[in-house]
Amino acid sequence: MEKQLHLNVLASRPPVSGGLQSRSKMRMGPGRKRDFSPLSWSEYFEAMEDVEVENDNAKDTFRIYCSGQHGPVLLLLHGGGHSALSWAVFTAVIYNRINCRVVAMDLRAHGDTKVKNSDDLSAETMAKDIGKVVEALYGENPPPIMMIGHSMGGAIAVHTAAANHVPSLLGLCVIDVVEGTAMDALNSMQNFLRSRPKTFKSVENAIEWSVKSGQIRNVESARVSMGGQVKKCEEHLNSPGVSKSISDGIIEEEEEEEEEGESNHKRKKEDDQEVKKETLYTWQIDLSKTEKYWEGWFSGLSALFLSCPVPKLLLLAGVDRLDKDLTIGQMQGKFQMQVLPQCGHAVHEDAPEKVADALASFMVRHKFTEFKEGFLC
Repeated sequence: MEKQLHLNVLASRPPVSGGLQSRSKMRMGPGRKRDFSPLSWSEYFEAMEDVEVENDNAKDTFRIYCSGQHGPVLLLLHGGGHSALSWAVFTAVIYNRINCRVVAMDLRAHGDTKVKNSDDLSAETMAKDIGKVVEALYGENPPPIMMIGHSMGGAIAVHTAAANHVPSLLGLCVIDVVEGTAMDALNSMQNFLRSRPKTFKSVENAIEWSVKSGQIRNVESARVSMGGQVKKCEEHLNSPGVSKSISDGIIEEEEEEEEEGESNHKRKKEDDQEVKKETLYTWQIDLSKTEKYWEGWFSGLSALFLSCPVPKLLLLAGVDRLDKDLTIGQMQGKFQMQVLPQCGHAVHEDAPEKVADALASFMVRHKFTEFKEGFLC
């Protein structure tokens, strides 16, 4: 079997039959189109804030999204290339299940975070960022914090916990990142990045691509999270290296059956666009330029994870993702593991309810919090 890729920026598994993007749901019926319009962060979080921290005689600004005023803090760290908005739907779900506060942050060089040295994505630097943001938010006496990270964010969460940058850490949850398979996947990383579209005609186009390519299998989550992955850029449509039709090959079959007059009008409109400059969207971060840091994110991660002295939860999209060290550690009861089938790599986006249920049960079992009154678990 071809090795599965475990970085957030690597290809997800092909949609599973019966899953969120099974063929039955890809076909919407004659004349119907799915809605790929962007959704606002404010539908899922209560507040947005820019947190300033001191870094090498300069001020860096980290974008965070928050919900809640009481209970332990769920500190959410996204995967490579994504942003805090990848946690939007999950936040709305978990906040209705347990008493908690949520803080989702854009890591350096991602989303709307602005740092002086955006080229430094080392695990050490990013782990220090987490500690500095927590200190800026809560001072010397932070509330109890449960750190939750996906893919690259999961690796950074482990490095942060191991370095004790969050002294009030309650527990650690890592989502779909395992050292062995992640290290094996690094050789395929650049090939995957080259296979992605370089530009999109609109945010809607980017959302459509993310869903139909299988990167995100939950349309609602894609509609809020993809806006944090792309940014505007000015290019000529006929410039070298710019794809003129990012959506080629992902058009619904029903959409191809157009009237002749409408097709002619569409072709004329596209011809007009090719000779003028228009706004395109490209990736927020060029992940191919971060290659020198990849090994540092994942090398030694399993031993580091097992060494963290707090209760630990590992959520995986497939049991085949376990490496030797984690298999032994799991048999010895050093952490709790749960496999969530029929998900792609972006587990918390594809199945936010399942991830929220697993995390809520874990936190209540360890008496970190309680279920909200009226919630039936």
